[in-house]
Amino acid sequence: MATITDTISQRGVASTRTAPHSPAHDETQAYKARHVLAITRIAIGWVFLWAFLDKTFGLNFATVPEEAWLNGGSPTSGFLNFATEGKIFHEFFAGLASPAADWLFMLGLLGIGLALILGIGMRIAATAGSIMLLLMWAAELRLENNPFMDDHIVYALVLIALAIYGAGRTWGLGRTWESVPIVQRFSILK
Repeated sequence: MATITDTISQRGVASTRTAPHSPAHDETQAYKARHVLAITRIAIGWVFLWAFLDKTFGLNFATVPEEAWLNGGSPTSGFLNFATEGKIFHEFFAGLASPAADWLFMLGLLGIGLALILGIGMRIAATAGSIMLLLMWAAELRLENNPFMDDHIVYALVLIALAIYGAGRTWGLGRTWESVPIVQRFSILK
């Protein structure tokens, strides 16, 4: 069966549409994909950075001012002690609640958020972010709405895809970052 473009070509009429698998079409699709990935990178970066800001300053979203980290609150103890109650690994995660866990968590949120928004250190940000998300997923196991899949897993997969596709190079400092000698020497820093 002849395609529309074959029929048009046979009639001697020039087609104004680009064929679905032409180099021009592929380049347009790649351009669009790079920009969607850049927007996704910035959006997920904002999710991490916002969590840091809200928990640090108590901006009345997830954290009230009285429980802000700057006011002596613990950004991890509520989740580790109470959100995991009745979950499979409750004892393990409740045992992690400490000032050290607060510092690691908050530095992770800040570092991952800034790296994603700026488009630098994508491999480390994706790895650290995925580990953090998978730990939060494990803490919530026995999920209420699905046997195993939730947004933590989806976010982790998206972070990995962003790093693989070098999403920091579009609307970010990724290209500049990758030209730094130490980053060229240690590719994990890309």
